[in-house]
Amino acid sequence: MSAVPTLIVEDEPDVAQLIARALEPFGFAVTLVGTAQAALAHCETTPPELAIIDLGLPDRDGLDLLRELQTRYPCAVIILTGRAAVADRVLGLELGADDYLVKPFDPRELAARAKTVMRRYQAAGSGEKGAATPGAIAATNAADERQVAHFGAWRFDAATFALVRDDTEPLTLSTAEAELLLRFLRQPNRILSREQLAGVRALEAYDRSIDVRVSRLRKKLGDDPHAPKIIKTVYGAGYLFALPVTWQAAS
Repeated sequence: MSAVPTLIVEDEPDVAQLIARALEPFGFAVTLVGTAQAALAHCETTPPELAIIDLGLPDRDGLDLLRELQTRYPCAVIILTGRAAVADRVLGLELGADDYLVKPFDPRELAARAKTVMRRYQAAGSGEKGAATPGAIAATNAADERQVAHFGAWRFDAATFALVRDDTEPLTLSTAEAELLLRFLRQPNRILSREQLAGVRALEAYDRSIDVRVSRLRKKLGDDPHAPKIIKTVYGAGYLFALPVTWQAAS
């Protein structure tokens, strides 16, 4: 794995140094900041590929920082916090975090999770969130480049990541959500395993990132999670995109 620009947002210096020592031997190029303001200032000049965020920051709630990062500087995110509440965990994942680890933590587990997140993105050939632009990811499949997929009442531009229903305003997809949707659209009406959707040979047992992304994508498509009609769960096997898809050249 090539060096990964990594931003650690942690206001406790001892904890920040512990995180850095855990990650640096594995090729993570670490920058330490202690506030949300410092994190955003750093991102203006050096957007990270991975951010590790504490939620209890002195100047701003870490979930607010996560929301702004995913809007302005999309990147892979691991939340590392003392908050163990399920509501915080769910909200963090829904806002775009790739993993959630509660303090106290084992540095070896943190390193393993960070490597898993970045290995998944690099295996997909895109850096999934942050390292690649929407057009670069779409260009990985020439058949999709500058084409628009039509399914149900929706259309999706594979080059710009614009997702539109009828004539309404386009929805905003994160790069991770757009890449997942592309994988479904390229192979509709086929059961795809979590590994196929993640672009890796195997996922760690604790890795639920694909399930979280499917949940976010269903929400944006208006697909009832209790009785989905677009992205169906095939228990024990994966997911199936159940609508027919047609591709047309972008106008």
